[in-house]
Amino acid sequence: MKHTISVLVNNRPGVLARTAGLFARRGFNIDSLAVSTTQDPDVSRMTIVVEGPDAVLEQISKQLYKLMDVIKVLDHQDEAVVNRELALIKVDASPAVRGEIMQTVSIFRANIVDVSDRTFTIEVTGSADKVDALTGLLSKYGIREMMRTGRIVLSRGAPTA
Repeated sequence: MKHTISVLVNNRPGVLARTAGLFARRGFNIDSLAVSTTQDPDVSRMTIVVEGPDAVLEQISKQLYKLMDVIKVLDHQDEAVVNRELALIKVDASPAVRGEIMQTVSIFRANIVDVSDRTFTIEVTGSADKVDALTGLLSKYGIREMMRTGRIVLSRGAPTA
């Protein structure tokens, strides 16, 4: 089962490495990791997506609290959340297919952010499923490069910290 975990930490050097190391020592591959400062410049939020059994992830949460700079750990499994990813996708765009690509991009409310004589670079934001769906449709044209930010998540409603 995929879990999305937010970890609020003190914004200090080395915290990311220690946190990621905890997952590595437990044999978990991190599917997605996004880190940024919060509204408080002294606090960072890590959004970590990892696959594993509930019981093991619960144990990892307990281990995270033992790390010196961890303030709060939130497993968003049973919460109403807003989540987004950003992707940049560079796709082959010969003159013969440009119209089709532009129509597909428009349907997904994505944007063409760069045009060359042979490629379009497309920016899409949304759920991981939306990014996956657009990527799947664009693959028939030939994806040259792609970069995804990873999932970012906030609980709906009142602040969690």
